Amino acid sequence: MTENRGKERIAIIGAGLMGHGLAAVFANGGHDVAITDPFADVLASAKERIAATLQSIGWNPGAVERVTACVSLKDAVARADIVIEAAPERLGLKQDIFAELEAHALPDALLCSNTSVIPIGQIAARVVSRHRVLGTHWWNPPYLVPLVEVIQAGGTDPAHVARMIALLTGLGKVAVHVKKDVPGFVGNRMQHALWREAIALVDAGVCDAETVDLVVKNSFGRRLAVLGPLENADLVGTDLTLDIQNSVLPHLDRATEPTPTLKALVRDGKLGFKSNHGFKTWTDDKKAALRTRVAEHLELLNKLLEN
Repeated sequence: MTENRGKERIAIIGAGLMGHGLAAVFANGGHDVAITDPFADVLASAKERIAATLQSIGWNPGAVERVTACVSLKDAVARADIVIEAAPERLGLKQDIFAELEAHALPDALLCSNTSVIPIGQIAARVVSRHRVLGTHWWNPPYLVPLVEVIQAGGTDPAHVARMIALLTGLGKVAVHVKKDVPGFVGNRMQHALWREAIALVDAGVCDAETVDLVVKNSFGRRLAVLGPLENADLVGTDLTLDIQNSVLPHLDRATEPTPTLKALVRDGKLGFKSNHGFKTWTDDKKAALRTRVAEHLELLNKLLEN
């Protein structure tokens, strides 16, 4: 089912960091968007934040007029063709939301979760109409990072996956089909495999956190936007890749739980940007500079790759 359905009516459940960004993308694409949030202050500022985001990346801030803020979930989904849940990563909360969605959404509306790691089947455990449930994992910030992982859960109708991929492609996103509903999907499994090894190197005293980040940013990190890991393996040769893996894989970290270093940071209240201390020490100026650097890099990269 890949035919052009025209404009869809979108409902976003959650108006925070990800939710307002999703609303900006859909509104900019010409779709009507209803957005809701249980916190009145977050909902009250949603349209202002969406307009600011649109303007910051050179999109028409007037697109915010396609967005309607709704006090209740029931009102937000009443006319929606597609519903996307963008709530915090708590399984029980998401299960409650999906039970409400099934009760109040149109019978043929797609019910999607933006979870980054939780299997979609677990989120939909209390949903009867499982054929219309799927995952749409966007990356932060969703208006600058092109990828969306479309996850097919156990009971998902494949036609709904095709419909979602067509919609996202029409918005200029790179939509990929994740065929098995595994924890972390594709992107976060690879990302956290890297993070596990990075933290383990610090934990073992091989290097400090600054060195880890410098190595990544100034070596293979520079190639990743245009050279994927399996392309790289083919580029250097699968025979060399095999030789390297025979040498290095036995020495990589195999932990099945977070390292003592990470646990100690959280135990001691060193929560990164939230507390100004984590693997590194942060000031307001340093945090602002990093956020600006990431946004400017992503905007420039998008422009370069479009040309």
